[in-house]
Amino acid sequence: MSAMAGLHSVGREPYLAGRVLNALIREDFAGMASRLERGRDGVAFALASGRRVRLAPGGLFQDFSVSPEVTLTLAEVLETLEAVATPADASGVAAFATECHETLAALELYDRHGAQALERARGPIRYEALAAAVDHPVYPTARCRLGVPAEGLLAYAPEFAPAFDLRWAAVPRERVTLAPEAEDFAGPFPGLAEVGLPGRLADTHRLFPVHPLALPMVTGIPGVIVAGLPYLRVRPTLSMRTVVAGERLHLKLPIPTSTLGLRNRRSIKPATLRDGALAERLLRDVLSEEPDLPVVLADEQIHGHAEHEYLGWMIRRLPPGEIVPVAALAAPGVLPELAARFYRGAVRSLIRDYLTILFAWNVRLFVRYGIALEAHQQNLSLVFADGTMRLMVKDNDGLLAAPDRLGAAGLAVPGFADERMLTDDPHSLADVFVTITLHLAAAAIAFAAVEDAAGLIRDTLDGALAEFGEHPMARLLRARTLDAARLVGKSMVTAATLVDKERSGARDVNKFYGTSGPNYLRFPR
Repeated sequence: MSAMAGLHSVGREPYLAGRVLNALIREDFAGMASRLERGRDGVAFALASGRRVRLAPGGLFQDFSVSPEVTLTLAEVLETLEAVATPADASGVAAFATECHETLAALELYDRHGAQALERARGPIRYEALAAAVDHPVYPTARCRLGVPAEGLLAYAPEFAPAFDLRWAAVPRERVTLAPEAEDFAGPFPGLAEVGLPGRLADTHRLFPVHPLALPMVTGIPGVIVAGLPYLRVRPTLSMRTVVAGERLHLKLPIPTSTLGLRNRRSIKPATLRDGALAERLLRDVLSEEPDLPVVLADEQIHGHAEHEYLGWMIRRLPPGEIVPVAALAAPGVLPELAARFYRGAVRSLIRDYLTILFAWNVRLFVRYGIALEAHQQNLSLVFADGTMRLMVKDNDGLLAAPDRLGAAGLAVPGFADERMLTDDPHSLADVFVTITLHLAAAAIAFAAVEDAAGLIRDTLDGALAEFGEHPMARLLRARTLDAARLVGKSMVTAATLVDKERSGARDVNKFYGTSGPNYLRFPR
């Protein structure tokens, strides 16, 4: 299809192409922002073809974004990306093009099957499916699961609300490491006979759950015996590699794909299971000192691995109550529905209470303990029980903590295997607070939900900071948020796909900054 023919495209492609171009301009990949042209008619972006694309001021996280009336094709955007990229980034550019095309296919697949999928979804899984169908606020190709074909998405992706049976493998016991809490845990796991394996293996092997997508990876591991019979019907949660495995039980399993970029693999590094458990214990220590906070942690202490990225698992035990992922609040109809059931129809009151809890928790963590959580809208949930709403936090292996602040608060510094989880740089902590807590957990939800979201966020964040007066950490956080002219952003596409770590210098592709946008709290548009 030619670029001009693509101007008449309908459907998902112009939407996706616009999101991709917005991300590239925001991150200023290879100097993309230098292609902006200002004239009497406003601001335009010069594509490689010579076409000028009209830009509009704003967009929540950037200065200019593709104007709503503009129709783009992926071919036009990717042609421009190739034109500006250096030869050293050619493989990253090609990988990102694949992400774009797989994302478009996934979006079109959902258009064909999503409505029927939601008709099948009942109970808590419905909110997981709805949340999975909400596009990421910043990463344009988040609906891509690299290498998973259409039939795999229909069978295993949460937005399609499928159910499927797990596979199992017997792993030699000498390779297995279990958390102490997992030693006597049987949970939903089968016996050897139930998966077609001889009982004599009980003395030498231990059963591991295997996601069907990972079966080809596990089958080739020497000494591992793949069971012939499936066992345990499960359904995927918002996180595709985590499935509902029983009453208030989630099971996290590795799968051979990447999301949010080529380098964000969905396998499980063995050390992250222990690090996540240590981080959870640290947060439990904090909560014991802060009993007034309506925050609850998912229990993620039960896990096991066999020193292989596709032989690992983690059980998540959930608290009582009705649990709704925060990401689902951005799905059509969810907020009015929850407000009608729990807030007498007052959507703004629900959002205000959510923001109040969110900032009270995260500001105290930051100021008093030197902790910043990578708890974005997909790692947070609302828990409704006994007439109250609490905030549930899960998946803590990405947090950042300052040893000096922990020590000053009387808390032991966890022995994380991943040294990147510790820093004494308060600005690094602030970067996480702004890009995760403020941008994704607060702004992306509130701006889509209520009028004057900026004012509501300002008031609740100011209230949380006011508790600490002129405390140096509170002053720093106020300077980086409420008083800042611009807010830091992450260069997610650049670090996760387009540029390899050696060239980008990113120690962690999920904590790579270098971009900024207008402070929507001071200058809302």
